[in-house]
Amino acid sequence: MKKIIVTVLTVIMTTAILAGCGSKSASAKDTLIVGTNAAFPPFEYAGADGSPEGFDIALINAVGEKMGKKIEVKDMEFDSLVASIGNKIDMAIAGMTVTEERQKTVDFSQSYYNAVQTVIVPVDSAIASYDDLLDKKIGVQLGTTGDFTAEDIVGEGKGAEESQYNKAVDAVNDLLNGRLDCVIVDTNPAEVFVGQYSDQLKAIDGSEFGFEPEEYAIALPKGDKELLEAVNKAIDELKADGTYDALVKEYIEK
Repeated sequence: MKKIIVTVLTVIMTTAILAGCGSKSASAKDTLIVGTNAAFPPFEYAGADGSPEGFDIALINAVGEKMGKKIEVKDMEFDSLVASIGNKIDMAIAGMTVTEERQKTVDFSQSYYNAVQTVIVPVDSAIASYDDLLDKKIGVQLGTTGDFTAEDIVGEGKGAEESQYNKAVDAVNDLLNGRLDCVIVDTNPAEVFVGQYSDQLKAIDGSEFGFEPEEYAIALPKGDKELLEAVNKAIDELKADGTYDALVKEYIEK
């Protein structure tokens, strides 16, 4: 019986060791697969050839260069990014806000940009405060903090309805077509969308609705301290050598 037990334990331990050898931590890889959602301008959007471009893409490539890593960007649905880290991708950068809920499953780098939710409405809309949203049809991008905000508004029980979209631009299109009363999205994308339809839409700063400021950060595998430290070090270096400011001017302040 003892021999049987020893044999079984040996098999189990050997299997575990082999499984461990087959999984390589992100910090040990030469090429890092980075997930994004190329529908959130100016942070990420589809370029002329269809590949992701934007501030976040330029930033993560610069981070990879500082780390001595190759970066491969993978365009995905935003709502699937967090669940894919450590599995299909090594990290994610997608204008992603640090939240307590997300921190349960991933770690975040230091913040690289501050934002706030903005409400996009038709130019003749009377919406001006939080209470005005309580009975409106609200469009959001699925899985974003705008989505979470709309859920809270619907939860007030005053008749508000939420419509979720895989891409924020699809919500904006439905707003233009009269299917929605407003769209809640981060400030910078809101400015891009409104800039394209300035004769039909306007953006109202989230502070008018009591929305709190948010911090964007790079989402990383939970517990990979080596990778976290390397990414934070790279961001610090990019801020120190002027690269970060140059990217802000090129993509956000242009």
